[in-house]
Amino acid sequence: MSRQNLTTSMATRLLDLFRRTGLAEGAHVTEQWAADALEVSRTPVRKAMLFLTEVGILERVPNRGFFLTRDASALARPDLSEGADVEQTAYFEIADDYVGGRFTGSFTAADISRRYQLTPRQADRVLSRMEAEDLVRRKAGGRGWEFQHVMATVDAHDQSYRFRMIVEPAALLEPGFTADPDAFALHRHQQEALLHGDILLLPRAELFQVNASFHEMLVACSGNQFLLDAVRRQNRLRRLIEYRHQVDRSRLANQAREHLRLLDLVERGDLKEASAFLHGHLDKVRSIKTGIDREP
Repeated sequence: MSRQNLTTSMATRLLDLFRRTGLAEGAHVTEQWAADALEVSRTPVRKAMLFLTEVGILERVPNRGFFLTRDASALARPDLSEGADVEQTAYFEIADDYVGGRFTGSFTAADISRRYQLTPRQADRVLSRMEAEDLVRRKAGGRGWEFQHVMATVDAHDQSYRFRMIVEPAALLEPGFTADPDAFALHRHQQEALLHGDILLLPRAELFQVNASFHEMLVACSGNQFLLDAVRRQNRLRRLIEYRHQVDRSRLANQAREHLRLLDLVERGDLKEASAFLHGHLDKVRSIKTGIDREP
């Protein structure tokens, strides 16, 4: 497990610990108590607690330590933790198996049921969800299923980001670009909510949708339907491979802050600066997710 994934995993275990022990808002959380309760050393606990501070679940008071910012009962468990709903777990196992090349060719609902230990009804519901998200489709004649064309390789993911680095910054410079105050207010609220706990509390699918819809909203303000259609198609194609990256949430606080910076620039009318900032933002995220160096 990567160091970043370890931080996310430990932060999730801390959330479970807070809930199990029924901590109230304002409770003092010490590193030693958490380390003893989880039977780990203080170093990973400290890193996870700093991450929880970054996303607004803990508050760090100088010379006093860490304090919980809300009742533990309000800390919903994200789907990446143990014990998640069986259908949700199967959904992401199917996605991971497909992206990892372990699931190829056509298949039936019965295959899904056997392979992922689901009841026939559960398998049908999982496939219906994946069909609604344009990830799978019924084969001609209705006999069996197959995956839609979606991204499943690092190179394809890299090319997708490079395509977005061309399209999305250009959308901000379209002559018809007009900021939508209501849409901006909604997305500002969503990005701020990420920095107040939602980064760890939202399920992977919802977390993906919050950030994908942010980019779609910016491009929609261009008034150019062809650009918007292109970005929407990229979001459909990259959904499965992006779900893998939602397991590590340690980088998402900075991403949310950059989204808020973009909103600030556009609202001030600094569209050229916003366009350049968006290009750099996409390049940074591309490099993090693909491991391919950023542009010089």
